[in-house]
Order: sequence, then C-alpha cells, then structure tokens
Amino acid sequence: MTKEAAKLAITGGIGAGKSFVSSLFETLGIPVYNADTEAKRLMNSDRNLKAAIKQLLGNEAYHKNGRLNRKYLASRVFENSNILTALNRIVHPAVRQDFDSWSQNQKAEYVLEESAIVFEADLAKYFKAIILVVADRDTRIERIIDRDATSKEAVISRMNNQWPDDRKIPLADYIINNDGAESLVKQVHSIHRSILENLNQEK
Repeated sequence: MTKEAAKLAITGGIGAGKSFVSSLFETLGIPVYNADTEAKRLMNSDRNLKAAIKQLLGNEAYHKNGRLNRKYLASRVFENSNILTALNRIVHPAVRQDFDSWSQNQKAEYVLEESAIVFEADLAKYFKAIILVVADRDTRIERIIDRDATSKEAVISRMNNQWPDDRKIPLADYIINNDGAESLVKQVHSIHRSILENLNQEK
C-alpha cells in the first residue's frame, strides 16, 4: 500500500502573496489544493452542500440556473458575522473531506492546502506543518488595490477580518518573508528541503 502524502498548509493574510509562493512549490512537484477555489466549486456542485446553504440563507442563495449567487451571499455575510460563522460550519467540513480525497490521489511526499484562514478557522490541527507567508501591511494594501482595483478602505476592511501576522507567526512552523528583501525561490527551496528531511527522519 502506498504511503499517503503528508498534509501541510500554506497560509497568509490577504495580499501576502501566498498564491505565488504556492506556484513556486508546484514547480518543485508539490501538488497544491486551493481551498478558496475548491470551496466555490463545491458550493456550486455538491447537492448536500447546496441544500444546507439554501436552508441557511434561503433559495436566493442560488440563481435559477443553479449557480451560487455570490453577490447575495456576500451581502448577507457582510451584514452578519453569525451568518459567516454558520456558513463556514457548513462549507469547511465539505472542503476538508474533498481535500482528504484529493490528497489520497497525489504521488508526492507531501501536499499543500492553500488557505487564507487556517488559524482563524481553527484548521491548523489538520496539518503536519504550517507555512506562513508574510509581508508588511502597506505593501499588502498596495498589492490588493492594484490587483482588485478597489479602495484602501475596502482592503483594510477585509484585512480586519483576518488575524495580524504577529499573532500567526508564533503558531507557524515555517515563515516566508515576501517583502522583497530575500529571494522567494531560495526561501521556498530551503523550506522544501527541510520538510523532506523531516519526513525522511520519520520513516
């Protein structure tokens, strides 16, 4: 029987650059599961999940064509943090199950789940190690304004829903600084080697 790949997470606040860092791990042959992308897919395709979301938010949560009404969903979640908590309780287990199934089909020594809210959603317990991507606040704000063509106020509002880096750093196993001072490629290669060494020591 083939040994299942070790499960690690890669996380970071909005604008930290975790997706780009994830792509660097992929160049090393490490499969990456994007939790946000897959959650959206499941919310559009999983019957049980759709039924639970409709029960929570009403039929307006979906368009007549069966696709998720993201604008309506965002407005409800923005209005009420309790609804966001309830929605996460529905969606997170479905994503967790999907990630576990996906992981079993990967051939690498380890896999990564890319998720912005590993710590905020109490998901760290599911992973062997956590890689945290950090960058200074002003840099992150500039990146998101450029990327999403949005306002500084909107970016700060989104940031305020996530933990600050100084709260997450003590909880992470590996830190990647994406502030331009040190090569991202070098940092990724160093962490990759460390992970493989640790996994080999456990064999």
